Amino acid sequence: MEKPCVNLYTDGACSGNPGPGGYGAVLVYGNTEKELSGAQADTTNNRMELLAAIVGLQALKKPCRVTLYSDSSYLVNAIEKEWLSAWQQRGWKKADRSAVLNRDLWEQLLELLKVHEVRFVWVKGHNGHPYNERCDRLAVAAIEKLRSDL
Repeated sequence: MEKPCVNLYTDGACSGNPGPGGYGAVLVYGNTEKELSGAQADTTNNRMELLAAIVGLQALKKPCRVTLYSDSSYLVNAIEKEWLSAWQQRGWKKADRSAVLNRDLWEQLLELLKVHEVRFVWVKGHNGHPYNERCDRLAVAAIEKLRSDL
């Protein structure tokens, strides 16, 4: 049986880095769209970029073929340039032998990549891409809501 094909658009934002951060994701399947967002009080932009991808993939109810669009070179290059595989082979160390940051989130993402067939596509951020802009608005709104709730 053919896996459903889904587009996942993601973005993370941080007000200060580190600082309050938010993520936004939009899942698109046919004519159906689902928005996801959230925030954390003390985080980094890279963590929010990763979390957007994780939350989006976790929202899928069955294994899918996913095209994931992100403006995060950190996220896309880690997969497409196989940095993530190299980090694992070196015991979660980067080429300079320093520890890989955000290992907890990378490990969550790796588990989701066993379930879904995901192709990562980099898009230029803040460049008028409708879904990227929408995800950015979701992330920023999540930060604003977090601040108002404090």
